[in-house]
Amino acid sequence: MRALLTSIEAEFHRYQALADAAMTQLSEPELSRPGPGGNNSVVTVAWHVAGNLTSRFTDFLTTDGEKPWRQRDQEFLARTPSREELRAHWERGWSALFAVLAELNDERLTERVMIRGAELAVHDALQRSLAHTSYHVGQIVYLAKCWRGGEWQYLSIPPGQSAAYNRNPTREAADAHASALKPETPR
Repeated sequence: MRALLTSIEAEFHRYQALADAAMTQLSEPELSRPGPGGNNSVVTVAWHVAGNLTSRFTDFLTTDGEKPWRQRDQEFLARTPSREELRAHWERGWSALFAVLAELNDERLTERVMIRGAELAVHDALQRSLAHTSYHVGQIVYLAKCWRGGEWQYLSIPPGQSAAYNRNPTREAADAHASALKPETPR
């Protein structure tokens, strides 16, 4: 049985699609542009999410999720990879996650895993990861919206269109929302 896991997987797909659609709207220089006040760029946040997912979900059930080979602090260094390099790094993290989710079933949700030496139930580790990922995807979307300004293409209900959307709510299911966000050609 995979009822809960299917829901979790769909939400991860939604957040991946949101970040992909936001990043697609940016030019390559905008991807590496520091955030307001000199804060993290989209590249930095995406690099961190990918590093986190790769670490957590490599050998998920058998080793601590904080791998000794992960260099977390280096994920936050300023960098200017090409869009292709960013995409490859980003996809490694998501691939590690989705490979694990494909192998799990709901009965395994109560098994125990380790993250930084702390024991968690699988379902707690997945919820923790989903919350962490959605937090950072929100940052990516916010930065992309800042950089695009009036050219921003909304990823959810645009301002002033709530009533029209509510008459035909087509993006309430995570998989439907993710499908609707399939990125166009990058800027």
